[in-house]
Amino acid sequence: MSLSYRDSGVIRANKKQSPQDPMESVGQWMEDNKSVASLRSMMEDPTLVFALEGGQPIGGWKKYEVSQYTLRVDEHDHDKAKEVHLFSVDRPHMRAFHCSWFALFCAFLIWFSISPLLSQIRDDLDISNEDIWTSSLASLQGALFMRFLLGPLCHKFGPRVLFSIVLCLASIITACTGLIENGEHLIILRLGIGMAGSCVVMTHYWSNSMFTRDVIGTVNGLCTGWGNMGGGITQLLVGSLLYPTFRTYVFDGDTEMAWRTVCLIPAATAFVTAIIIFYISDDCPLGNYRELKKHKSMPEVSATEKLWAGAKNFNAWLLFIQYACSFGVELTMNNAASLYFRDEFGLSVEAAAAIASVCGSLNLFARGLGGFISDMSMKSFGMRGRLWVHTVFLLAEGALVLVFSKVETMTSSIIIMIAFSFFVQAAEGSTFGIVPYVDPANTGSITGIVGAGGSTGAIGFGMAFRQLGYGDAFFIMGCAIMGTSLLSVIISIKKHSAMFWGKEEKSSHTKKGKRKLKSGRPKKHSNNYNIHAVARNAGSVRSEHSADPTTMTIQTW
Repeated sequence: MSLSYRDSGVIRANKKQSPQDPMESVGQWMEDNKSVASLRSMMEDPTLVFALEGGQPIGGWKKYEVSQYTLRVDEHDHDKAKEVHLFSVDRPHMRAFHCSWFALFCAFLIWFSISPLLSQIRDDLDISNEDIWTSSLASLQGALFMRFLLGPLCHKFGPRVLFSIVLCLASIITACTGLIENGEHLIILRLGIGMAGSCVVMTHYWSNSMFTRDVIGTVNGLCTGWGNMGGGITQLLVGSLLYPTFRTYVFDGDTEMAWRTVCLIPAATAFVTAIIIFYISDDCPLGNYRELKKHKSMPEVSATEKLWAGAKNFNAWLLFIQYACSFGVELTMNNAASLYFRDEFGLSVEAAAAIASVCGSLNLFARGLGGFISDMSMKSFGMRGRLWVHTVFLLAEGALVLVFSKVETMTSSIIIMIAFSFFVQAAEGSTFGIVPYVDPANTGSITGIVGAGGSTGAIGFGMAFRQLGYGDAFFIMGCAIMGTSLLSVIISIKKHSAMFWGKEEKSSHTKKGKRKLKSGRPKKHSNNYNIHAVARNAGSVRSEHSADPTTMTIQTW
């Protein structure tokens, strides 16, 4: 017999819950039953184990046995992997890893596929600069709304299903690029395509479901970094390769027909990818959410309650603001970089797109490196280390953007742009090294909120670029980044140290030997039941009644 426990071994459940909540019956069970048979019956009830474990799918049926995993896993943390093998595609952990980053890559590929073409669309359809920037803001607003929505929905439906649905819908809308006739059409089209930008929420949730927090900074950094690289690659692929190929060899110099058809290629790629990941991957190490619910190993959860729980967390909103000044900057550059180099230095569409692609291409290593440094600092200095690393990245990013706002030559602009883009992406990686600790039971909601900060920041910066010149807009951006870096000082996560105060609370797993299980109803003034998890590895169990009628001692061998 094997009984589940978590971290310190103490699992708390609030007494005041809905009648359907299995925790309602725990007190009565403890009052009336002392036998090992009853203990076994209770702990083998997957719905009850789910409730005791804080709403995570654990206990009862699962798709894979531990012996089937090719990675070392933590059996007491829902079989999450404790390591990463980059060249493995084995299910469930590494299959989900590769599916998540490549699906996100395709999402960014279609989200920004039109960006390197905007200057040509503007010229061919005589669209104003204001409408061009309004369309960019619309694509960000589409992502903003969906990020808030999809975070809680991940808890209910799992990341795999939502990823496939959103990616398919965004692909179909991207394929309609050739139907644009005026500025209004462009704005509406990009609003719909913007939902592709929300896929980063599923990527983070998927990573958190598959890997332990010891390596989550690195994993999140690699998955989202390689995925976000699609925003840079699409500048090169669409703007410098596909568009001139279509224009020169397919349509004999017709620029309008070239941009009207070129987006079909990334749209088809993303649509096929969405179908494939649905069938070849899993929501979590224990299986797909639908299967877990079918076998009663996972009850239904309320997306509304998850959203509200995340929205009440003050730390989530601090990270929301800071992420606005890291990922928000990257999104702004994905929209602005090509226009900037064409307008300021008179480059062709192909040349401007090639230079702009450098920003996103740094995601190949920069975001993962930021997450890795955050993980290493956690091992040495606890959460204080993660916060200091995160703050340094933001300060360096802000300072370099201020320098970029003042440079006047193309060579200097490219060099400084590469430098600040590195710190932009490193700060993104360090952000999501912190997120899984904020509220582990509501990670999807926290991820959605923080992720929405990126879209919010890009909208704010986009409005600055819409109304001001490039120099003034970049200066405002740099000042905002440096100001928000100071918010790290007031981030205080439960059981972890802050930048200047507090200390880490060490968690310890249950040890072999005697454990006490306190049962019975709590005193009237108490609002909580305290249940001490018992047993680590099962062999046999015996019951010993002490003088205290509410105490049972469990011995494991």
